[in-house]
Amino acid sequence: MTQRRWQQIMDIPLTVAAVIFLIAYAWEVIANLNGVPMLIAEIIIAVTWVVFVFDYAVNLVLAEHRWFWFRKHIFDLFVVVLPMLRPLRLLRLVTLLNVLQRRAGTAVRGGVLTYAVGSSLLLVFVAGLAILDTERSITGSQITNLGDGIWWAFVTITTVGYGDIYPATALGRVIAAGVMVAGIALLGVVTATLASWIVERVAAQDELSHVATRREVTELTDQVNQLKHVLLEHATQMAASSGTPAPSSPTSASGASDPLSKRQPLT
Repeated sequence: MTQRRWQQIMDIPLTVAAVIFLIAYAWEVIANLNGVPMLIAEIIIAVTWVVFVFDYAVNLVLAEHRWFWFRKHIFDLFVVVLPMLRPLRLLRLVTLLNVLQRRAGTAVRGGVLTYAVGSSLLLVFVAGLAILDTERSITGSQITNLGDGIWWAFVTITTVGYGDIYPATALGRVIAAGVMVAGIALLGVVTATLASWIVERVAAQDELSHVATRREVTELTDQVNQLKHVLLEHATQMAASSGTPAPSSPTSASGASDPLSKRQPLT
């Protein structure tokens, strides 16, 4: 089995695992679970983490050049290892974004735009969860519920930054920096997509204009040829009525002859 084939097989399972993880983590954070419900959520999260670790290991084994693949996918290693720490668990959702990116990579512009919008909404939600999980237990925190977290994530990802709500912990500021960078990247994707759309529209208009111009030139050429034919017929009729030789059709300059030169001199 090749690595590409393995990735195609795992696209759906990884997507399902990421969604299940997101549901379990959101349940744990929003409901502020304790006891048995907390244990159930942790078990679900641990199972999804095992799926991600297994996928990473198989990709490493199937890679043609393992050391090169390992160096190229260091971030994937962080996605697997760092979520062992509770505040960084949401890094596992990067796997979901990778799957969406692979599917959008071969799609048309609309698919890329859909990916960008979906990624933005997902980022706002998970960033709201992450900042709530980090800041809620801090005395004097301004982020105490999911609504505060999502509002903070929205104004941060759009780089507006009202400043009415801001993280107080070091980890919260790290999350904020990551959200800002992701927001700038997604804005670049949307801008590039709109620019591509505008360029294509202008190119299409130019092509239509060129087609119209070529059609007009063709029609004008046909009209000129028809006019020449009418004039030639008229000249022929006039020559026949006056007893003079009929004019010949237009020829090249080298082969042209003057009908008057063929007349006999008057005596």
